[in-house]
Parts: sequence; structure tokens; C-alpha cells
Amino acid sequence: QVQLVESGGGLVQPGGSLRLSCAASGITFRINAMGWYRQAPGKQRELVAAITTGGNTNFADSVKGRFTVYRGSTKRTVYLQMNSLKPEDTAVYYCSAGFSLSTPPDYWGQGTQVTVSS
Repeated sequence: QVQLVESGGGLVQPGGSLRLSCAASGITFRINAMGWYRQAPGKQRELVAAITTGGNTNFADSVKGRFTVYRGSTKRTVYLQMNSLKPEDTAVYYCSAGFSLSTPPDYWGQGTQVTVSS
């Protein structure tokens, strides 16, 4: 089993920045892809960004150029740097982990709230 723990959510003004962190523990040697999804009220959960151990990435069109995803040196952590935040970025952000970018994640964190508002 793999456990994912997120941190770093909060309230930020439009145009501001925020960094989310996620740490994986447990049996992680088979995990290749880690990333972030988000779910806004009344909407489906959607991919935000994901990255493999080798550095391949996948981004939602709505965040390209504003968000960056990267892994820590141990490959058990993943970060989401969010810049130029917009009110429509408001959502619960979930850390995810799985075996590839092309398959749904197998593991989820508990979620962290990000609110972009003045």
C-alpha cells in the first residue's frame, strides 16, 4: 500500500502563488507517476499535472505556463508550484500516484483546499 499526505493549501489572492507538497510512504518502489488532480464544487475531478520518475510531464491546458510540477530527490515527493493563480483555480487538490501517465492513478491523498479570492 501507498500513503500520500499533502500540505500547502490555503487562501491566496488572484495573481498570487502557492506551492503544494505531497509525500509518499509505504511500498512505493512500483510508483512511476505522481501528480495532482483537482475537484471544484459541482465539477468532476480533473488532472492538473503529473510527472514520471523519468521527468515526463502532463499538464491540463488551463494551467500550462502557470503551474510547474516536479519530484523531490528521493522521488517519493511531488510538488506543484502554482503561479498567477485565478479564481477558477479554486478547488480541492488531490495528490495522486500510479504506474504511468496513461493510466488512472492507483492511490490518492486526502486533499487540500486551495481558494483563490480577493
